[in-house]
Amino acid sequence: MKRATQISESIELATFLAMSGGLMDAYSYLYRGQVFANAQTGNILLLGVNASQGQWATCLHYLFPVLSFALGIAICETIRLRKVQFIHWRQFTVLLEIILLCFVAFIPTDYNLVANSLTSFACGIQVQAFRKLHGNSFATTMCIGNLRSGTDHFIHFLHTKDRNFLEKSMLYYFVIFCFILGAILGNLCLSFLGIHTILVSVVLLIIALLIMFIDREGE
Repeated sequence: MKRATQISESIELATFLAMSGGLMDAYSYLYRGQVFANAQTGNILLLGVNASQGQWATCLHYLFPVLSFALGIAICETIRLRKVQFIHWRQFTVLLEIILLCFVAFIPTDYNLVANSLTSFACGIQVQAFRKLHGNSFATTMCIGNLRSGTDHFIHFLHTKDRNFLEKSMLYYFVIFCFILGAILGNLCLSFLGIHTILVSVVLLIIALLIMFIDREGE
């Protein structure tokens, strides 16, 4: 398989972003009151379930992360359009994620609503900033689209025997594997890092940021 010409579409970068995405979801769900950082479909479902039961206070715990996720997308797109001068806009968004998650690591559990909202905000930024893998649409903070695309390409490979379809399907499945790996890492770290487990995600994002300084187009 040829390497991606743009580092933002590389498998190396996708690996660490997907691991960070999985860890954020595991952290928010297991430690911050069973709210998803990334899986907004799950949050919207639980919002509806609690609304049907008249649990309005609980609804807020799911509503605010959904709104924060959408706001993160909006802010990321605004950053892209404004074209930050001193750094590439994608590098700036990862740096912003890192800062936000550092704050989250020190927010007490009494304020899980704030912590989950900030984490979802960071996830919204990430999902908007990184949408291509080797020229194909993908996501590092959720799996449903990757699962659909990976399976679609695999079925095309079975029908056509074209290895390009197989390679693309394996890329999608690999990103899903990295997401799962991040969730496993997050769960393991919770036992001894507790509230500060999200800092592991920060480390993964710092590695991703360093990878982004590789000038692949100039090679």
